[in-house]
Amino acid sequence: MTEEPQAPASTGEPSRDPVEVPGQPGIGEPGHLSREYGRTLHLATWSTRFWAWLIDFCMVLLFLNIIRGIFASIGWHIPFYIDFWHWEPFEFGFQTLFFFLYWTLMEGFQGRGQSIGKMVMNLKVVNRDGTRIHYSTAAIESFGKALILPLDCLIGWLAMPNTKLRMFNRLSNTLVIKTDYKEPDGILYVKDKE
Repeated sequence: MTEEPQAPASTGEPSRDPVEVPGQPGIGEPGHLSREYGRTLHLATWSTRFWAWLIDFCMVLLFLNIIRGIFASIGWHIPFYIDFWHWEPFEFGFQTLFFFLYWTLMEGFQGRGQSIGKMVMNLKVVNRDGTRIHYSTAAIESFGKALILPLDCLIGWLAMPNTKLRMFNRLSNTLVIKTDYKEPDGILYVKDKE
């Protein structure tokens, strides 16, 4: 009788065994590269990232409109950000700078990697290895989003297909990942039916 191999007991730690990818050379075959995976990062979809960006955009526009009202009362007119026919370089630059500062400060704060939109959509910006980002990294990543978003995305889609990276994600070595909003260890949330 032959014994069936038994799976090793789970220790709660990530597997360090090489993973075989379908269609790729197997272990021991020519061309095989063994890889070890310590943890899994789930990359965010473009649609989820768009909704997070839209939430941020609306929040910042709402805040800027409040600021606009305050400055209008003292005689300084700031045109609406989306009023294309009345853009003036200084006002447009001020509002673009505000978007840049918003994303840099929010995503760099304590390395959380989350703006309000990312919090709502359970997304997070992290370094490529999954560690927290710093303000300098957040600034590089936010530059493309605040100043040249269409070009930033287009270059990412065309030059790096299927990577879910914008150009400035690549330049800052960051990823946008999905986060779980789950119970802390040892706690179970019980939801009553409504």
